[in-house]
Amino acid sequence: MELSQERRENRLCLQAVGEMTIYSAAELKPALLEVLGRSDEIEIDLSGVSELDTSGVQLLILMKREAAVAGKALTLSRHSQAVLEVFELLGLGSWFGDPQLLPADATGRAAA
Repeated sequence: MELSQERRENRLCLQAVGEMTIYSAAELKPALLEVLGRSDEIEIDLSGVSELDTSGVQLLILMKREAAVAGKALTLSRHSQAVLEVFELLGLGSWFGDPQLLPADATGRAAA
C-alpha cells in the first residue's frame, strides 16, 4: 500500500493506492495515525484501493474514531469499487457519514 500526501489549503489529502489488507495494516496504521497530528482536516482518497478486507476496514474505523476524539475532520472520498463492495457487504456505508457515489459503468453513466 502506498500513501501519498498533498496539502490543499487547510486540508491534508492522502491518496491510498494498492491493497488495504491484513498484509499492509501493520505498516499503514502508524503512518495513518501520525497524519492526525499534522492537520485539523484530513481527506483520504480511496479511489486507488484495489482490495479491502476487515483489517483495512478496522484501520478506517480507527482513523474516523481517533479524528473525532481529537476534534478533527476526517472524510473518505472517491471510494473505489472494492471499497464500495466491502462497505455494502458489512453495512458500513452510512457509518462513516461520507457520501459514496456509485461508480460509472462502461458507458459513463452512474450504475443503478
